[in-house]
Amino acid sequence: MPVYPFSDHLRDLVAARITAFPRLDSLPAGSILRRAAVAITLVANEDGETSFLLTRRAPRLNSHGGQWALPGGRLDEGEDPERAALRELDEELGLTCGRDRVLGILDDYPTRSGYLITPVVIWAEADPALTPNPGEVASVFRIPLSTIAAEGAALFVTIPESPRPVIRLRIGARHLHEIDSATPPEDAFKDERFIHAPTAAVLHQFAEVGLKDRVTRVHELEQPVFAWR
Repeated sequence: MPVYPFSDHLRDLVAARITAFPRLDSLPAGSILRRAAVAITLVANEDGETSFLLTRRAPRLNSHGGQWALPGGRLDEGEDPERAALRELDEELGLTCGRDRVLGILDDYPTRSGYLITPVVIWAEADPALTPNPGEVASVFRIPLSTIAAEGAALFVTIPESPRPVIRLRIGARHLHEIDSATPPEDAFKDERFIHAPTAAVLHQFAEVGLKDRVTRVHELEQPVFAWR
């Protein structure tokens, strides 16, 4: 039996926890951060366990090419985070979902590269047809929620460049058997077992809030230096 079976019960439980979560909007007055949104998209894997969609960015992208990422991008003029996340999900993976599929949003996360990211949690179909956009996505994976909810999945390390702890998430190479052959641009990405912030930060908060019903903040968690630009 999966730890988190793809079911109406889990959907309703996660939605209720996110709705009750006292969310922080971290955009101060006069901020120059650009608004962006990412989609934490929940589907089922081949074992019936609820999983999220994780992509490897196309290696030729000018920004963060080859890195792990959630579908997402900047807000267009007049868009809210929910609409932006749904649009980016469609543009990157060919997955169309309506607003009724949105379970809620988590804390904004400020990045070193000048964005304020709003994570939007989306409950998709169990086995949706995906058509990755090759201009943006090199590959896509279904990572079981039990992986990021496991004890010890979140690791915190210190670096000399910042007083804040750096977060990374252990996901395990066994979930990445479809990975493309492109060489990641940074040595730190040769170890395929880990997701780094900002993706790691927002997924960690989702696991804490949606799966464990804990009030956990992540906006002070640091990114590794290679993700600062």
